[in-house]
Amino acid sequence: MNTKTNIEFLQKFSKNTLMETLGIEYTEIGKDFICAKMPVDKRTHQPLGILHGGASASLIETLGSIGSYVLINPKTHFAAGLELNINHIKSVKTGFVYGKAKIVHQGRKTHIWQVDITNEDEKLVATGRLTMFVGEV
Repeated sequence: MNTKTNIEFLQKFSKNTLMETLGIEYTEIGKDFICAKMPVDKRTHQPLGILHGGASASLIETLGSIGSYVLINPKTHFAAGLELNINHIKSVKTGFVYGKAKIVHQGRKTHIWQVDITNEDEKLVATGRLTMFVGEV
């Protein structure tokens, strides 16, 4: 794990990006997982007033991408998304959703992340799998 990476660093790293625009805040980081929360409000709503599927996809992509960033040496390697698969289970109108990404494969050239998004009642909202490519700089 990239030893200089912590929650405060990740929040600063995400300044002036889509993550900041969507209000994504990292909440916990471990050896094989990373968590964040995202508000469900006008920034993340679709026209019917519920969480936009693209916002959920952005949370999943963010968690897997940052998770891989934490696992690699960014001076010698980079990580980029290859494939995202997401199933939307439940709608959310307000509050926050919470994402937890767990690495299920950490290879030399690919990482695979399983990400679950839950609502404030810990009910599953969406689930996805992100495949990351790991390359040399």
